[in-house]
Amino acid sequence: MAKSGPNYKVNGKEYYRVSLEIGRDATGKRKTKFFTGKTKKEANQKKQEYINKQILGLKDTKTLWFAQTFNSWLFEVVKMSDIKPTTFARYEGLYRNYINDSPLACISIDKIEPMSIQRYYNDLFKKQKKSSSQISYLNKFIRKFFNYCVDCGYIVNNPCSGNKISLPKEKRSEAIAKKVEIFTDDELNKMLNSDDCKIKYISLFSLATGMRRGEVIALKESDIDIKHNEIHIRRTIATTAIFDENNIKTKQTIVQEPKTKNSIRDIPLPNSLKSIIKKAKLIRNEEKFKAGESYSTKNLDYLFLSERGNFINAGNLDKTWAKFLKNIDIPHKKFHTLRHTYATKQFENDIPLKTVSTLLGHGDIGITADIYTHVLKKQKEKSVDILEII
Repeated sequence: MAKSGPNYKVNGKEYYRVSLEIGRDATGKRKTKFFTGKTKKEANQKKQEYINKQILGLKDTKTLWFAQTFNSWLFEVVKMSDIKPTTFARYEGLYRNYINDSPLACISIDKIEPMSIQRYYNDLFKKQKKSSSQISYLNKFIRKFFNYCVDCGYIVNNPCSGNKISLPKEKRSEAIAKKVEIFTDDELNKMLNSDDCKIKYISLFSLATGMRRGEVIALKESDIDIKHNEIHIRRTIATTAIFDENNIKTKQTIVQEPKTKNSIRDIPLPNSLKSIIKKAKLIRNEEKFKAGESYSTKNLDYLFLSERGNFINAGNLDKTWAKFLKNIDIPHKKFHTLRHTYATKQFENDIPLKTVSTLLGHGDIGITADIYTHVLKKQKEKSVDILEII
């Protein structure tokens, strides 16, 4: 009896090959799928895996590599949904920095195990010093992709779902040490007493209201209700990457909806801002007169515009902000520090957490509590000893 051996040869190498009839084509001819392996057992195992996938209703994922499939999902599915340009730009950045060249990039999506993802996250945390929040955001992104793969029948289970993965966490002592930065009273006085200019008015608006930078420069005159002392926050301006139909990226300054649904809000108009509003309008009108016909007339209802009447570019605003701080001898801090300072001052004046959270436009009161833990702790320490005052 002849000894069984390899029955298939390619490029001078011998393999075992087994076949499976998978139906008939349009002409009625039988269709056959082949499976090869270094051993007969390996070839038959591949055949059985294919049969099992067909029984479960799964599709053949032979060419569905992680990074490649992720790219297709991102640009052909996610991009086509009702997604804000800034959100898509963040997603594209995550893909470019954490997916495209990751250790998982060239693995077939049906071969990716929770432990593979766990090891990647551990490496990001320990060796690349990425924060818990960064890894958590990345995990949500990857989990969303795998949910899509499950829905499409590429895989049975999402390797990121449930308790399959443990996200790395900073030690409690390290987390507590990360306090939000604020401006001192001395620095705030320097701002208030500085020479009048547009960046001063923009910064004082944020300081007096806790509004985000994009919300301040997106304010229209019609958003400011002097009669009822209210500011209506309805939009934000952002400079972000925009991908055209050919996925070519350009930087653009755009108007879009605020960060969350809670960011669409009405807040009190501080009396201190009324004179600043008049001065800001005066500067805008002076710039319009100076620019003449080159001044854009499309955005005249906006309170803060560039010298030519366009939306203010975030990069240019950052440079102007840095120069402003340098001129008044204040060490550089991010513009967002004004918002932190506003919230801290509110807490120091015993304004309730829920109220501050609403004024800031946070999606959840827990977000506010997490950010300002150290401030709230100080306020708790002021609590009265009831037995001492009875």
